[in-house]
Amino acid sequence: MSIALSSWRLAIGSLLLGLASAASAQATRTWVSGVGDDANPCSRTAPCRSFAGAISKTAARGEINVLDPGGFGAVTITKSISIISPFGWGGILAAGTNGITVNVTPTDKVVLDGLDIEGAGTGINGIRIIGGGITVIRRSSIRNFTEDGVHLVGTVSGTRVAIIDSDISFSGGGLFVQGVGNVVNNAIIERTVFDQLVSYHVQIAGPGTVTISASQLIGGSAPKLVASGGGAISSFGNNVILGTIGATPTVLPLR
Repeated sequence: MSIALSSWRLAIGSLLLGLASAASAQATRTWVSGVGDDANPCSRTAPCRSFAGAISKTAARGEINVLDPGGFGAVTITKSISIISPFGWGGILAAGTNGITVNVTPTDKVVLDGLDIEGAGTGINGIRIIGGGITVIRRSSIRNFTEDGVHLVGTVSGTRVAIIDSDISFSGGGLFVQGVGNVVNNAIIERTVFDQLVSYHVQIAGPGTVTISASQLIGGSAPKLVASGGGAISSFGNNVILGTIGATPTVLPLR
């Protein structure tokens, strides 16, 4: 065997070993802490400091857990993942930017639970969904953004968001839904408060359906429900809608 061939095989072996090591470095469960460090492995005893630092060390379909109160920074999500803050400690201060950007494939699911997302009056969108898949937002507070609390402009038909037990307030809009190129995007809202929003509380501007139940759309003079472009809004069960509804004929009967 020539020296050159041996060197080539050694180089290939080293590359494969490096790739395997990088893959094994991603854990299915990681942690962040207000006193963590992104140089850490994001383990329970050596947590990371930010969501952006933790996400690179968390495997697809894994989970990032918040250990204690802190501001963990804006983050872009490009794979199935869950960010869980069991006591609502997961803070994101997103002045001048989007709080969370979700850009995943149609087969991916993202869960955001117990987050406190603050735009400080200059943030753009609290959560911006631009890819596909399913995004679930639970037990979260989103406020003080110039555009929307949740902005869904998925590029794939069937992209949807579920907003559950949350609060969206003091922003340009609450929830905006419009699939890119008229693809169908959908939303489900359950037990959520929309309050003090400037332009609208819930708007769908293209094909798809927004379904609302057991929620409150209150405060301010902005229209509460706006539907156009073939979109529909359905309201089912124990909703409180105060003020101008702003609905068009595409809005289904409220119940």
